[in-house]
Amino acid sequence: MNHDRRKIDELESRLGNGDKEALATLFDCHRDRLRHIVYFRMNPMLQQRLEPDDVLQEAYIEAAKRMDHFVKNRFASSFLWLRLIANQTLIDMHRRHLGAQARDVRREVALEGLMYSESTSSSMVIQLAASATSPSQLATRHQLVGKVTAVVNRLEPLDQEILALRHFEELTNSETANVLGIEQKAASIRYVRALQRLKSALADVPGFFTERQDG
Repeated sequence: MNHDRRKIDELESRLGNGDKEALATLFDCHRDRLRHIVYFRMNPMLQQRLEPDDVLQEAYIEAAKRMDHFVKNRFASSFLWLRLIANQTLIDMHRRHLGAQARDVRREVALEGLMYSESTSSSMVIQLAASATSPSQLATRHQLVGKVTAVVNRLEPLDQEILALRHFEELTNSETANVLGIEQKAASIRYVRALQRLKSALADVPGFFTERQDG
């Protein structure tokens, strides 16, 4: 949903003054994007217990407690601030519900007979494999997961994160640069190059990736 920039600016100004009604409106404005991000980052085991909206509900409560954090840290937008809180809330919920299972990022978890590790790269692998094959094609998915994992893990961590932010979280280039603390030009160049490497390495897998326009 598109929202008038002037209206967002007004709401963010009110947010900075501790207006909880402004927070509620802004959260609703960004809810769809936040839900998409939480779903991408959620451990498959946690998805069996909770919905993304459960995470967002707790994130909203946490945001209401930390409204001064938005101004003090000079966030570029309320969306990026809420995204940070949503991700922090998700980490807390992973620990609360999965305990040590969530703290060991090297641990592998089973999902539909396949094994995944917990990390940005594994979230990407799950999404790529799911988009390229039917869930019924288990043997094909086993092979695909192995291939995609090897390709993704060859990327530098920053390139993995840029791909995750741009393609899977669907952040703009400026938002991605802001999150990572790098120049927009550098973020754009790295995204294009990382995307090209990934597409080239998986060129023989039909329908696995759709390129986003730079923006």
